[in-house]
Formats: sequence, structure tokens, C-alpha cells
Amino acid sequence: MNSTIQPAISVRGLTKSYGALQVLKGIDLDLPAGEVLAIIGPSGSGKSTLIRCLNMMEVLTTGDLRFQGQRVSTKFKDKGDAIGTATLRRKVGMCFQHFNLFPHLTVLENVTKGPTVVLKEDRKAADNYARELLGKVGLSDKAESYPSQLSGGQKQRVAIARSLAMKPDVMLFDEVTSALDPELVGEVLEVVRELARGGMTMVLVTHEMAFAAEVADRVVFIDQGVIAEEGPPEKVMKDPSSDRLKQFLSRFNA
Repeated sequence: MNSTIQPAISVRGLTKSYGALQVLKGIDLDLPAGEVLAIIGPSGSGKSTLIRCLNMMEVLTTGDLRFQGQRVSTKFKDKGDAIGTATLRRKVGMCFQHFNLFPHLTVLENVTKGPTVVLKEDRKAADNYARELLGKVGLSDKAESYPSQLSGGQKQRVAIARSLAMKPDVMLFDEVTSALDPELVGEVLEVVRELARGGMTMVLVTHEMAFAAEVADRVVFIDQGVIAEEGPPEKVMKDPSSDRLKQFLSRFNA
């Protein structure tokens, strides 16, 4: 990775507290454009809080967040050299554990809702692009179906297509397979795998260790709110430095 390229996302001194509970305790992290970053760690370590901070779904308690070199402000509108959270969220898409589809809209309508309402795109153009995206996630035949008619894996693939319809520069995935039955996990991971092959800048919070090792350019291990270890997957996953990471990974290698 060329270090002279401006990071897509950069955080310095990031902390996040809920009352007296400090979940993140000073995170410094750069996400270069084109990189696939996997975040792993035990439950409660701060993984999901961190990824939600990266598009301001959670407001930082302290610290600095920058997108493509521009400081991110909690103010609604862009100002000077800072961008607001609305602009950030248009550029940084996110898929959650739960699909959050609109049940009263068809699959096609779910995917085109953001582009037509938020981006004010032409309906026909939005429909055409949505159908293209549904083809990429293997759901061309489900455009007129409703969420209640889909399996969990299909719903998650629609949610991914919906995020991609906003043409984000970065995609964040927060445990997108954790709510799925085991037999449905593979179809969702294949979509993410294809995005990685296409060069999409991504952050993945995941418990799928083999998948993280396969697709990630870099793996970050978070424990008790700090980055305890990071590096290429062949080093972090295969030859961890700390006893804590060795202990964590042993649960998946048993």
C-alpha cells in the first residue's frame, strides 16, 4: 500500500464512553483507500462501537475523525475544511447485523429509496442501477418481492445492495452474518468477497476468522477498548505475538 495516498478514514485519540463506562480508550487508526480491514476481538471489546464511530453512528467522546483528509464535524452541514455527518454517511455506507429493510416496500424500492430521496436521483436511473446491483448480489429475480418473502441471507444481500446504491467510497460491515443461520452465511460472504476483489475500501467486524484471513489486507485485534495487535492476516492470524490473541484465536482453531 502506498503510504503517500491520503487515508480514506483516519482517527486519532478516539475514545467513547457511556456514562462511567469507557468502551474505547484511545484508538489511532488509518484506513488507506482500497484496503480491506478486518476487526476481530472478543464480545464487549469495542469492535462494533469502533465501526459505528467511523461513520458517526456513534459520536466520539474525544478524538479526531477525518474522511479523505477532511475533519468530520458533528454539525449537520459542511463548513470550511470540515464535512458534516450527513455527508460522511453518504460516503461511508454501513450494513448491520440486522437488515432493517422497509417491510412495506419491494426489494427494488428498498434499494432505490436512498438514491431517489437523499441523492435526488432520477427514478429510472436509480431503478436501472438498483437492478444492476441486485444482479451482482444474485437477486435479479427478487426485485418485485417483499422482505417477508426472502430468506435471511437474501435480506442481508438486499441490505448490501441498498448500501451500495448510494455509491459509497467506503463500506462498513458490522457482523453481517451473525444473525444468519449457518447455511446462509456463505452466500453473504461471497458478496463481500466479490466487493473485495473489486477494490472496494472496507472495514469488516467479524467472528468469521477464516474469512477475515482470506479477504483482509490487515487485521486489527481489539481487546478491552484498545488495539492490542495489528498487521497482515498471515502474521496476526497465524503467528500472533501476544498470549491474549493466541488465547482468543484458540477458540476458533479447536
